Amino acid sequence: MVNRRIILSFPPEVVQEPATYFLVKDYDLKINILKARILPREGGRLVMEVSGLKERLEAGLAYLASLGIEVKPLIREVKVDPDKCVHCTACLPMCPTGALSQDPDSLEVVFNADKCVVCESCVKACPYRAVEIFF
Repeated sequence: MVNRRIILSFPPEVVQEPATYFLVKDYDLKINILKARILPREGGRLVMEVSGLKERLEAGLAYLASLGIEVKPLIREVKVDPDKCVHCTACLPMCPTGALSQDPDSLEVVFNADKCVVCESCVKACPYRAVEIFF
C-alpha cells in the first residue's frame, strides 16, 4: 500500500465528472478529501490523500490525467517569517488538526507538516502576516 497527498485541478469542463467515485470503484483506492473548492463553470481544486496498491494508484492517477484533471503532489511548506512572528499564538486555536502548537520550553510556535490539511486558517488568523503557505 502506498499513500500520497495530491492536488487535483479541475478545468470547468470536467467538474461534473464523478472522478473520485471511479477512483474508489474502478481502482479500489481509498480517498480522504482534505480540502475542496470546485464550482460549476469555473473549475477548482481538490486536495486529498489517496492510498492503495501502487499499480492501482498509478492507473487511477493516469485516469484522472486522461480526463484533463491536473494531478500534482501536495508539496507544502509553511513558512513563518521570524522577523514578523512574535509567537503570539493567535494561530493555534484556529488550527483544526493541531499542526500548529507551542513549544513548552521556548514558547515558540511549532509547525508539524504531517498533521496539516492545508486549510489556510493559520494564514488568516495571523495578525502580523507572518505565516505563508507555499505549494
